[in-house]
Amino acid sequence: MYQDKVLVCKDCGREFVFTAGEQEFYAQKGFKNEPTRCKECRDQRKAMQRREGRQTQRRELYDAVCSACGKETKVPFRPRNDRPIYCSDCFSKIKATR
Repeated sequence: MYQDKVLVCKDCGREFVFTAGEQEFYAQKGFKNEPTRCKECRDQRKAMQRREGRQTQRRELYDAVCSACGKETKVPFRPRNDRPIYCSDCFSKIKATR
């Protein structure tokens, strides 16, 4: 049914084989397009995207004062006056008692 195909990587220009098994997998997943990059270039691209993703995922931290112990702390959300804020130590203690 499927036969191995030789394709050319759009990044490095090397030939690579799109195997019959890979073609069957693509068909099962509903993928319409053949791969345009060889395995090495795909892996390199994924690694670069993960590195870039980690850099953009850094959360902004806000200064706050713990409602339980009064210690200054940082929290990943904008503090509001209608809710208590806890440092990590106090939060852990409160969570353990629940």
